[in-house]
Amino acid sequence: MNIEDLAANLRGELLTPDSADYDETRAVFNAMIDKKPSMIAMCVDATDVQTCINFARDNDVPLAICSGGHNAGGLGSVDGGLVINLSKMRGIRVDPKTKTVRVQAGCRWGDVDHAAHAYGLAIPSGIISTTGVGGLTLGGGLGHLTRAYGLTIDNLLEADVVLADGSMVVAGPDENPDLYWALRGGGGNFGVVTSFLFQGRPVDTIFGGPTLWHLDRTEEIMKWYRDFILQAPEELTGFFLFLTVPPGPPFPEHLHLKKMCGIVWCYSGDLAKAEELFAPVRELQPDLYGVGEMPFPMLNSAFDAVYPAGDQWYWRADFFTEISDESIAEHVKWGAAMPTPQSSMHLYPIDGAAHRVGAEDTAWSYREANWAGVIVGVDPDPGKKDILRDWAVGYYDAVHPHSSGGAYINFMMEEGQERVQASYRDNYDRLAEIKAKYDPNNLFKVNQNIKPKG
Repeated sequence: MNIEDLAANLRGELLTPDSADYDETRAVFNAMIDKKPSMIAMCVDATDVQTCINFARDNDVPLAICSGGHNAGGLGSVDGGLVINLSKMRGIRVDPKTKTVRVQAGCRWGDVDHAAHAYGLAIPSGIISTTGVGGLTLGGGLGHLTRAYGLTIDNLLEADVVLADGSMVVAGPDENPDLYWALRGGGGNFGVVTSFLFQGRPVDTIFGGPTLWHLDRTEEIMKWYRDFILQAPEELTGFFLFLTVPPGPPFPEHLHLKKMCGIVWCYSGDLAKAEELFAPVRELQPDLYGVGEMPFPMLNSAFDAVYPAGDQWYWRADFFTEISDESIAEHVKWGAAMPTPQSSMHLYPIDGAAHRVGAEDTAWSYREANWAGVIVGVDPDPGKKDILRDWAVGYYDAVHPHSSGGAYINFMMEEGQERVQASYRDNYDRLAEIKAKYDPNNLFKVNQNIKPKG
């Protein structure tokens, strides 16, 4: 099959560098990544995906899979190859009886929030609604509901998958259970997921929002936070962050463009208990107490405007079992040195329900870790990419010795095979065996790659 045959056999459009929409479509969320694929297939169904996989395999064409395009390292694209773009596959079906949600792989989390919220449901996901469902889920998925309901993969019931040989299978507890195990945290190494079936959770109106303090209180707030959050009810989560206050509503003018530390809260429990639960937070006298009742989709989209597509991003990440006094000293230093207004550091709690899944029950192995940390240097100016990288890497080098060793793969750039293996630990060998079964020739290698065992 040649390119003309590929185009003729697709229901969706095949874009090439001569196509009017090529440049716009090839762009990924992180503008620091500028790859130029030879072809972009705008797949509209699973058969299109099968056609593309067969073409890439038979013609030895490099292959990448793009869902939402948020991946830190821009691994949803590939120079000189074929991109399977799933953005046209955005169907969602909510079953109110079983409280399950069937989601096609081109959806973004804002689509899911909108559909599920109508039924008083939510799926544990991230903190930015423009993130793609596929990439976030396959890497693990952590965010506002992790302590209450676990990772996104802990709420995945089954998936439809197109394999490297072009066949389509279901991966679940009773069908291809080894593949189901690997998909829950193993990334896009094993096939192209075309739809996911999630268990919905009863989340409707939450009590949440930001609380901010001046930077000179960072040490005090971090030491309070590390103890408070691990003892709090699981329905309450809050991630610690450094930020530069955006110059506009809802933030008061006197805080605009100030560097601050803060916690973004989400309480999904009994709202009658919220005020009492937040009493210790109020006692800390935050400079901004922006917490209140709101629909869950409102919180899950609160960062969308701050982080539009097309900025320069440089990422570094780690897991942490504890936040030591020594690491706090480094956070104080590097948080104050944020190089641009959009640069930040987040510490996401991943205890609670996420801890009740065993380290060997899914591909995600760091079940004992209490936080996933991420450092991001962000700015729209390409001329600042070196400054962003230097700050992120310097910060990472300072706190990494206090970490658990690996990192959440969705927060990683292309950092080498040792980093990938460190992030899977003892699960890596089993993943490599499953990779050899389902993708022995490593067709799916534009990812945080797990090499086939053999």
